[in-house]
Amino acid sequence: MAPRIAPSILSADFACLGDAVDAVRSEADLLHVDVMDGHFVPNITIGPPVVGSLRKHTDLYLDCHLMIDEPERYLEAFKKAGGDGCSVHVEVGHTAELIAQMRDLGLDVGLAVNPDTPYEAFEPWLDQLDLLLLMTVHPGFGGQSFIADVMPKVRRAREEIDRRGLRTSLQVDGGINEDTVVTAAEAGADCFVAGSAVFGAPDPADAARRIRTAATSAG
Repeated sequence: MAPRIAPSILSADFACLGDAVDAVRSEADLLHVDVMDGHFVPNITIGPPVVGSLRKHTDLYLDCHLMIDEPERYLEAFKKAGGDGCSVHVEVGHTAELIAQMRDLGLDVGLAVNPDTPYEAFEPWLDQLDLLLLMTVHPGFGGQSFIADVMPKVRRAREEIDRRGLRTSLQVDGGINEDTVVTAAEAGADCFVAGSAVFGAPDPADAARRIRTAATSAG
């Protein structure tokens, strides 16, 4: 797959999200929306109302990463707000039920995995996913450093996706910039979430373009 870039609005200026989205629109394949509840992770961010506001402003694919304890309570709300796909964490449990609920709602199905969670925890679900999100930082806060120790898990997931002929997108999130994206792309990732490296740059679109170019050259 050609590399896809997913700017994360977690690092954008929440006072002018519309302008931030416009600034990356030309280089964004999807928009990554980090949802945190203060329980599953030690931070609180946004919910369905902000997704609804974003949907009114953009036609970009809204990729909602639900770092929350009870995603089953909110999946319908994210769908109604305009979310295109949701990623729930395998660590939450009842994965089969959550996948079925997302399918029933018409959401693309994503499964997110923390850095310390082993390959075996998500492997049984690979053929039921549209997107596998392997975290390259511990979830909760933006601006963290890339954890290269996750790369063997990325490689193993890529090998299995290719072996089975699956169309599952392999996404990485955390510490992605023009340098680390090369490492992740070489390991087999094809979708790259970048927050501070994009929205913290003087020219966010140019920063996203540079990350895409680096990923393409590595792939």
